Amino acid sequence: MSDPRNLPLAFVHADTVEARAAAERMKQQYPNVSPRDAVIIIALGGDGFMLETLHAQFGDGVSIFGMNCGTVGFLMNEYREDNLYERLGRSEKVTLHPLKMQAETTDGAPAEALAINEVALFRQSRQAAKLRIRIDDVVRLEELVCDGALVATPAGSTAYNLSAHGPILPLGTPLLALTPISAFRPRRWRGALLPQRAEVEMEILESDKRPVSATADFTEIRNVRLVRVREDRKTELHLLFDPEHNLEERILKEQFIP
Repeated sequence: MSDPRNLPLAFVHADTVEARAAAERMKQQYPNVSPRDAVIIIALGGDGFMLETLHAQFGDGVSIFGMNCGTVGFLMNEYREDNLYERLGRSEKVTLHPLKMQAETTDGAPAEALAINEVALFRQSRQAAKLRIRIDDVVRLEELVCDGALVATPAGSTAYNLSAHGPILPLGTPLLALTPISAFRPRRWRGALLPQRAEVEMEILESDKRPVSATADFTEIRNVRLVRVREDRKTELHLLFDPEHNLEERILKEQFIP
């Protein structure tokens, strides 16, 4: 990386007392510009705020260095106010490609959204959802009765996907995880690993009787009839990590937590 002292920095923060105070202290120590003029954005908050920051920067080409002022902080570096330029100079860049969700609602309206972690379908009522799953236009599962299903990226595989008992995908693996949520039938189906360029189509059966919503990270579309998901290779997101806390190592460690 070029000398970070010559690169415009911007500080953004979550709407919490801790994050706001941290941002004010950092701004007093380091020259800064507005996010639209920055080359590197310092995001202060938790993983949820990091996702919000990444979504706000789609297509801008900036790099984001997160510092944890939240709870989990899986996507964040340790919060420290000192030696910021040195940390940025040593940082390792990770480039992520989001998922593109294209949905059609039961009244025929189209909707699109991007997801960094996962695209997930959820039942909206007491009745289980019924899904038909196609991969690259081939029906692979005629009927899945479940609470929902999700498609996760490697970066998102340790988030909701892991809680739904999906596989952890090491960063850089050319795969996506297709994971059922509380599958009732077929009861033994645990999901599938798919090539990263695969297109997943989930058709909601009996959508009037069994309504389903679709979410791309935190964008929700209600009453969907059909959802297509594929990786958006044209869109790149750049994250910076301290070498000792790089994302690849964190994802690998998650596989050995008892």
